[in-house]
Amino acid sequence: MAYSGRYPVKNKSKYVGNPDSVVYRSLWEKHAFKWCDNSSDVKRWCSEEVVVTYLYEADKRYHRYFVDLWIEYKDGNIVMVEIKPDRETRPPTGSRRTKRLLEESLTYVKNQNKWQAANKYAKERGWKFEIWTEKRLSAMGILPKSTKPLKPFPKKIKK
Repeated sequence: MAYSGRYPVKNKSKYVGNPDSVVYRSLWEKHAFKWCDNSSDVKRWCSEEVVVTYLYEADKRYHRYFVDLWIEYKDGNIVMVEIKPDRETRPPTGSRRTKRLLEESLTYVKNQNKWQAANKYAKERGWKFEIWTEKRLSAMGILPKSTKPLKPFPKKIKK
């Protein structure tokens, strides 16, 4: 199964933008798109159509952030959604200065800068900004349950 690709929008009248050019960049995004496409609570939706400018503290330059999802619900609420692994929503941990810790730290700072700008952008329009992690996607029933049985623990070898 591909982790990225084109998402074939079924309910094209619900999609804001070009429904033939919707791209998912993770399986979580793909499942969220399918949920938006099929949910009777969603009036309209789009992916990466909303662009927010943010200042990245690490290079002191402005960048563009393409929000993963924009959803208008039938009740009138509008939500901008970022889909991210839970580990990227928390500061990295580690006591040793390694290349990996530096990369994780820069990713965390960049995400915080994006999300602060997105939150402000949403509030200015009377919308909400939410981060959907694997935990939230599972709780919403968006992620399918694993169909693979877990492997048993290996037995300890007696010496």
